Amino acid sequence: MVAETGLNDGVSGHGCDEKVEFHAIKGLPVVQPGDDLSELLVSEMLACGLAARNSDVLVVASKLVSRAEGRFVNLAGLRVSAEAEELAAEVQKDPRLVELILQESVHISRRCPGVLIVRHRLGHISANAGIDASNVGPRNPEGEWVLLLPKNPDGVAVEIRHQLRESFGVDVGVIIADSLGRPFRLGTVGHAIGVSGVPALWDQRGQEDLFERSLEHTETALADQLAASADLVLGQGSEGRGAVLVRGVRFPMVESAAVDLLRDEGRDLYAREGGGHVNAL
Repeated sequence: MVAETGLNDGVSGHGCDEKVEFHAIKGLPVVQPGDDLSELLVSEMLACGLAARNSDVLVVASKLVSRAEGRFVNLAGLRVSAEAEELAAEVQKDPRLVELILQESVHISRRCPGVLIVRHRLGHISANAGIDASNVGPRNPEGEWVLLLPKNPDGVAVEIRHQLRESFGVDVGVIIADSLGRPFRLGTVGHAIGVSGVPALWDQRGQEDLFERSLEHTETALADQLAASADLVLGQGSEGRGAVLVRGVRFPMVESAAVDLLRDEGRDLYAREGGGHVNAL
């Protein structure tokens, strides 16, 4: 699958020849614990006849990384703490799931019946610590399996980028993407939780606008924009497309990480709830 979107010159209103392409990496098998995800991605790109080019960006669904890392947990085998039991009654969730959320989080951001939003150990704010049961699949006839987020998605992005460079001889950006909700807005959107080669936060302050006025506050979350765009092709259900190659976006190739996108806790007016669960990182 290839999706194209034309760019506009922003001045004359006439279209131009520039375009952004989204190439789905089809044919990826269901990733199993211990699989070499970098090699699988390169193999399927070659099978699709898709050779990476300089400044392409490969967006990989975080679930592929989690599966390769064996981040499966059987809720049936969890021991539930008194803290989790009490919180589960308050938010009306499965105490076993709440126990796992607490284990994966640093502190609670917001809670109410049906909702538990936390700051994940990776630093971002998410509902249920990003724990997911969709497309996990039955790994065992017994138990209730869920999947945790990757251990170090920034590190995985670096590994995949190195493999792509070795295989294709070009420098490609890599994003590990997950779907997260947002404060004050309904629905989920693709976000970057792992980044390599792409400016996670593209600082354009000091550049001039069309009228030669210096930009003062323009910092673009480029990695999140790419993750959200690729999410249109990745899909959320039975599409079976776990990676997308984005081509045609122009940006400076730099060393960066998804943590560059995180707002300091002291400046985050939304995410910190008074008191509540705290884990040491």
